Amino acid sequence: MKSKYKIILSDLDAVLARDPATRSRTEALLCSSGVHAIILYRFNHYLWRKNFRLLARVLSQITRFLTGIEIHPGATIGKGFFIDHGAGVVIGETAEIGNNVTMYHGVTLGGTSAFSAKGKNTAKRHPTIGNNVIIGSGAQVLGPIKIGNDVKIGSNAVVLKDVEDNTTVVGVPAHPTAKSKQGFYAYGVSSKTEQDPVAEEIKALHKEIEQLKHELKEMKKDA
Repeated sequence: MKSKYKIILSDLDAVLARDPATRSRTEALLCSSGVHAIILYRFNHYLWRKNFRLLARVLSQITRFLTGIEIHPGATIGKGFFIDHGAGVVIGETAEIGNNVTMYHGVTLGGTSAFSAKGKNTAKRHPTIGNNVIIGSGAQVLGPIKIGNDVKIGSNAVVLKDVEDNTTVVGVPAHPTAKSKQGFYAYGVSSKTEQDPVAEEIKALHKEIEQLKHELKEMKKDA
């Protein structure tokens, strides 16, 4: 019981450390829907592990109604977990989340293989998230993939493949940026200097096309 209390305290302290709008544990406990969802999840997960699975599922649906956050009681979540704003977050049954993970609204940790050749798939089908990961709003992390430690996932990214440690990914489908900075950055974006190589390549192609258009126009004038 004492260890459970310490884990909840670490969840509250995570809000204080990463949300400048929250000034105390009491404020976090009373005002953060992410805290409400994670505390109720930890109780539901305890029931799930004790084989009160229907009750755990029913209570998780009540939690979803109250907080707008859906966490399956079968998911595994480490300490210091923080959901900022919260609405629309979905965490699937076989998802595994490490310590000190930050997640923003609209994030899905979903499965992509509900059925197999043998019928309904009850094996591992959701992502495994490492420690100190930041997942920006609207990001979709799908399938039994592995996200390494200290990874940053930009807002609205769609991640379908494993991501190595200390990597920042953006886009659809998600791909690494040219440069990844260490430390905590809201929504998984560190700075304007962190360039998306795909966007830079498109920009260069656009510039080249405009140059070719100009040259073609000049050639027509001389003809």
